[in-house]
Amino acid sequence: MSVFASHSSPVPTPTITWIHRALVLSLALLAAWWLSAHWGPDPMQRVWAVAGAVAIVFVHAWVMLIEYALLLAVRRGDPAAPASLGQLLGAWAVESARCAWVFGWWQPWRWNAVPDDVDPQRHQGRTGVVLVHGFVCNRGLWMPWLRRLRDTGVPVVAVNLEHPFGDIDSYAPIVDAAVQRLRQATGRPPVLVGHSMGGLAMRAWLAADGARGQVRVQQAAHLLTLGTPHHGTWPARFAHARNARQMRQGAWTAEPRVAPEVLAQFECLYTNADAIVMPPSSATLPGARQELVPGVGHLALTYTPQAWAALQRSLAAAAGNQAAAG
Repeated sequence: MSVFASHSSPVPTPTITWIHRALVLSLALLAAWWLSAHWGPDPMQRVWAVAGAVAIVFVHAWVMLIEYALLLAVRRGDPAAPASLGQLLGAWAVESARCAWVFGWWQPWRWNAVPDDVDPQRHQGRTGVVLVHGFVCNRGLWMPWLRRLRDTGVPVVAVNLEHPFGDIDSYAPIVDAAVQRLRQATGRPPVLVGHSMGGLAMRAWLAADGARGQVRVQQAAHLLTLGTPHHGTWPARFAHARNARQMRQGAWTAEPRVAPEVLAQFECLYTNADAIVMPPSSATLPGARQELVPGVGHLALTYTPQAWAALQRSLAAAAGNQAAAG
């Protein structure tokens, strides 16, 4: 157990967390070496030293800039309204800062700072929420959601998908365990929320019932996906990890493996400034409710008011259905 993990939850530190920590420490050491090696009495030397150190720490921003340039070409012909150049630059800036915070702090060091909240005595009869992160992430992605849900008394479980580079279908039991944990504690089917690949893990969970999702969909009050590559994504053609290869266009995502009426239970939020899932409409499902959130990046989509509002709609609808059934 990591010293950074919450003592209230005996969950082992995810593999991806150790990878994130190693990367963060490596970048910090490299930036420190550059700063010391180029520091000098000349003010311009010091400016160069500081600029180089900042560039090293934010190396992901320069990679992301290339991805946004690719988006300009890949989005051609996509039915989603294209983002303007100003929107793309703004999304790149916000996404760069958000990635530094999420991948540099929340996921490596604070992934278990806010534990799951599942208490049968307090939550019986309330609809809970299962949070499913995406590729090379862990439950630390959901830090603001976990805090807000706990503050409002909503039962919540945020999973860690292990192994981080495994088969997407292998995540179905992890999702199922979270769903059953909430169902046993609350007596109600939970709302499932998946970011990026997390939405595909939710689909894998549905398809694992052997009935094209028609059995397990009854165990979920609603299914919400945020920037999920339901039809694959163009950059995945360069990937080597198994789950990343499955996100190639025409690969694992080509066959939904669930019935059309099951897909209709989904709500898909997507953005036209997504440099990870491209073209933008790849993050939609036929028959599902779709909402375009313009001008935000792939990671930032998770923290938009629209995403939180979609969750509140789902919880409200579940409460209404419960009252009607009662």
